[in-house]
Amino acid sequence: MAADLRGLSGAHEVETWAEAGQARQVRIDGKHATQAALGRVVRMVWLVPALDRLWIEAAEGRRRFLDRLSLSFAPDHAEAALAYENAMRERNRLLRDQVTDRHWYDVLEAQMAATGAVIMANRALAVARLMAAQQGAQTAFPRADLTIVGPEGETVAAGDLAAALAAGRRRDLAAGRTLVGPHRADLEAIYGAKGVAARQCSTGEQKALLIALILASARALRADLGAAPVLLLDEVAAHLDGARREALYDEICALDTQALMTGTERELFDSLGARCQTFAVAEGNGGSTVTEITA
Repeated sequence: MAADLRGLSGAHEVETWAEAGQARQVRIDGKHATQAALGRVVRMVWLVPALDRLWIEAAEGRRRFLDRLSLSFAPDHAEAALAYENAMRERNRLLRDQVTDRHWYDVLEAQMAATGAVIMANRALAVARLMAAQQGAQTAFPRADLTIVGPEGETVAAGDLAAALAAGRRRDLAAGRTLVGPHRADLEAIYGAKGVAARQCSTGEQKALLIALILASARALRADLGAAPVLLLDEVAAHLDGARREALYDEICALDTQALMTGTERELFDSLGARCQTFAVAEGNGGSTVTEITA
């Protein structure tokens, strides 16, 4: 895939591709780059149907969701997360092999503490910006009150992570894995107007909370950067009633950004009228064809 991108940092030519059995490759302005570098070229926020079950499934999905939002506010988040994962993988290998030499652990735990502090700070920033962007916003979507918690109901402070890792070595040796750190955090959401946990809300309410966070993220980034991110919204209109669909489209247009929305029924987007371009995607002739619908 190739694209000409025009963003806050100027115009860029971007290419990305993947060969069978190999990692995805990225090229920016003709030079090989990391996937994380794309976050500095253009900010994007996306919502896909798989996230509809975010609030009722395992914490891992909520961490990924939070990390994607954090990456929008702090492009260094990806590098910190990768470095943390690499150090933790090595520490877990030592734990499984029942290695007890503290010198190996000291080095890895220092790396985990440093990168973990960045991860936790970026996540806290994202939550704070999302909460602030929801306050007083003119929106048809419910406010989501967010909290980051750990497996025991609280999160280890960034400055205490190295000490917590060292103190937990015996327990971690027995478990064969690291049991404390940002990789164990969870994101909790409360439906603000009702005071009900998101996991206890109806399917429609859970979807509305997700959309509220995506819109809040766009508003916050526009306030921080002067422009809202590109929005990638797959099947976003599904399960929304007509009034809320129209409210969603009005909010997206008010953001003055590029939004790509998909759906299986053209009628779902009728209320956008002349405010959008409409394309039909079909399979055939050995690939996909894209045709603009003008009438």
